[in-house]
Amino acid sequence: MPSVDTISAGLVSGIEGSSLTVKIVVAVALSIALYNAIELVLLIFCTFHRYHGLYFWSLLISNVCGVIPTTIGAVLHFFLIGPLWLALTISHVGFYAMVPVQSLVLYSRLHLVFHDEKRLRYILYLIIIDALLFLPATTTTMYGSAYVQNLQWNKAYQVVERLQVTGFCIQEFLISCLYIREAVKLLRLNPEKGSRQKNIMYQLVAINLIIILMDIGILVWEYLGFYYLQVSLKSLVYSIKLKLEFAVLGKLVTITRLHTQEAIHSDPAIAPVFVKPDYSKSTCPTGHNE
Repeated sequence: MPSVDTISAGLVSGIEGSSLTVKIVVAVALSIALYNAIELVLLIFCTFHRYHGLYFWSLLISNVCGVIPTTIGAVLHFFLIGPLWLALTISHVGFYAMVPVQSLVLYSRLHLVFHDEKRLRYILYLIIIDALLFLPATTTTMYGSAYVQNLQWNKAYQVVERLQVTGFCIQEFLISCLYIREAVKLLRLNPEKGSRQKNIMYQLVAINLIIILMDIGILVWEYLGFYYLQVSLKSLVYSIKLKLEFAVLGKLVTITRLHTQEAIHSDPAIAPVFVKPDYSKSTCPTGHNE
């Protein structure tokens, strides 16, 4: 593990002194992250019927106010375009929206498989407390390390950076693991479910496992000390996780339709009110949004 006595590579000087391979990897990762974010914005507004609710707003904010500014700020920062303060500010404002709000995306659909209201409130409190605990400390030590550039500030930033990455990853682990546990429990309690519903539940479990594995990847890069790669890959990973969440939405809509069909034996089934009726057909409606 790299020493906290050394400044994170790329924090001040960008990636000018890095190899061509590193520059290509960073550029490709940031380009894909930006593409994913722009594509997801279009998909969101083509899919949602009503623009309200925690799921909609957390998904939109984490993408538009999170991934996009974080990626743009990283481009300015690592390729030394413009002043350092501007790049750090844009990327850090994006970080505020991208990382904690991603946990709200996970939380916002947890109630579909987990119905303990008291524990759901505790999870929400955990998300809020973690944000209040880690975000101000990260901001303060980041600017101190970048501009004061003495040993004490740098040690503080290194420690806080690792703590916040670990804390947010553990938070997402807990939410995803709880979702997987409850989904598996539902499968065991309802063995008579149709094969289509079982397949969808298995796919939801798989998506949450992929999210956990990507969080582990971010942790590995953080503790290896590759600052610029960790930041670039974080933007890419969070853009992919948000697209996976969009896939989760499609699965949840399908399950809702199947349950509705079983309950009322009518056609068409009624999807959740915030999603356009023909979403499960994988089309982008052209009708007027409410």
